This record gives sequence, structure tokens and C-alpha cells, in this order.
Amino acid sequence: MATPRIQLAELDPVWSRIRLEAEAAISGEPLLGGLVHSSVLHHASFERALAYRISMKLTSPEMSGQILREIVDAALADEPEIAQAARADIVAICDRDPACHTFLQPMLYFKGFQAVQAYRVAHHLWTTGRRDMAYFFQMRVSEVFGVDIHPAARIGKGVMIDHAHSIVIGETAVVGDNVSMLHSVTLGGTGKTDGDRHPKIGDGVLIGAGAHVLGNITIGHCSRIAAGSVVLHDVPPCKTVAGVPARIVGEAGCAQPAINMDHRVPGE
Repeated sequence: MATPRIQLAELDPVWSRIRLEAEAAISGEPLLGGLVHSSVLHHASFERALAYRISMKLTSPEMSGQILREIVDAALADEPEIAQAARADIVAICDRDPACHTFLQPMLYFKGFQAVQAYRVAHHLWTTGRRDMAYFFQMRVSEVFGVDIHPAARIGKGVMIDHAHSIVIGETAVVGDNVSMLHSVTLGGTGKTDGDRHPKIGDGVLIGAGAHVLGNITIGHCSRIAAGSVVLHDVPPCKTVAGVPARIVGEAGCAQPAINMDHRVPGE
């Protein structure tokens, strides 16, 4: 057993760690053996496990888990970047969320991670012309996780959505790499205008709980949006904004606010 495990770690350290943590979880809580085996240990690769987990969470009387599994498997095979982004998301969550202690936790239990991965499959379906199926995925993600991400939105890698309740991300929104946001965040429009109408969030941005970023505006890289803020205008890079409507209240406070996760505004 030692040699294959070493080779696996060299090829895919994230998957290797998840498997080791899965074995430890079963040892500590045998009653979870069925869940852990079916979701992790039964599978030969991260991609296969991810496809199984997404399909099982989204299955419904309207669409069987087997059909969903085939759709997700095909998407992951056609676009390997989906699974690579998922790996980056797991690492980001474990690094930034003090409540996350293993790579296994997001895979099994964190709806923010699961919702984003299902969105990634929906986005693949959207960009390859299967828009009705993409809408079905969006609907099920919203129903199951309370997260509504339009499949046309573009989201980078290394993304953490903590708690992930009541998240709304609109059709023309763009979210960069290494972004962190908390629950009840809206990246929305401001009216009935069609076309490019949603925010563009730069790399490394931290968005606090209950913040609403509205309109076709740009949030500069490594900036911070304080909890409960309503942002209606562009935000320069490396700044902190707060209030209703939001205004600049200081610098971002550090080089990587989305990684540091300090939500305090200057002067607090």
C-alpha cells in the first residue's frame, strides 16, 4: 500500500490528502463509513469523486443521479480546468476558514464549495451551448444550497464563499482569482437594462457578509468591502469601502485581504 500512496501524493497531493483524511474520519466515526466510502474512497480520482458528490447533491425526481453523473463526468473530462479550480478552492477554504481543518470537509459538508463546483459545471454547459441544462443546474443549486449563480457568470479559482447562504451572482458578473466572500452577498444589477450590467470583482478581493455590489462597476484587486455595504461605484485597488452607499474609508490594510480575512474597517 505504501508505494501507490506515495505515487498518488506525487501526482495529486490534494486528492491524496482527502483520501487519508477520509480513512481517518471512518476510524473516528464508523457510522459515517457509507458516506465517506461512496463519496471518496470508492473513487479512483478526485474528478470521479467530485462528479459523484455534485450529482448526488443535485439529484431530484426530475433528473436522476445517474444522468447528472454522466453530465458532470463529461464536463470534467472536456474541461480539466474545472477540477483544477476545485482543488484550488479546497486549499483556499482550508487556509482561510478557521472552522475548516481538513480538505475532506469542503468536499463532504461545505455547501459553498459544493455550490461553486456545480456552478462550474453549469458554466461549462452554458459555454458549450447546452443552456437549458445549464439553467437546470442553476435551479437545483439554488434550491439545494441557497446559492444563485447565473451559469454565464465567470468565477476564478481559489474562491471561498463562507457559509454561502443567500449568495446571488448575476449573469455578466466576473469574480477574479483568490476572492473571499461571506453569506448574503449580492453581485447584481441596478434595473432592467440588458447587456453587461453586473460587477467585475478583481483578484484577491474580500467581500463582507450582506454586502451588495450593484451595476457594471469594477472592484479593484485586493480591496475590501465591509459587511452590509452597498457599493454603486468603482473601487480602486487596495482600498477599503464601507457604508450605504459605500465610500472609501481607508487602505485595504494588508497585501492580501481575501487571504488575511480581516473584516475590520480602519480605526476599529
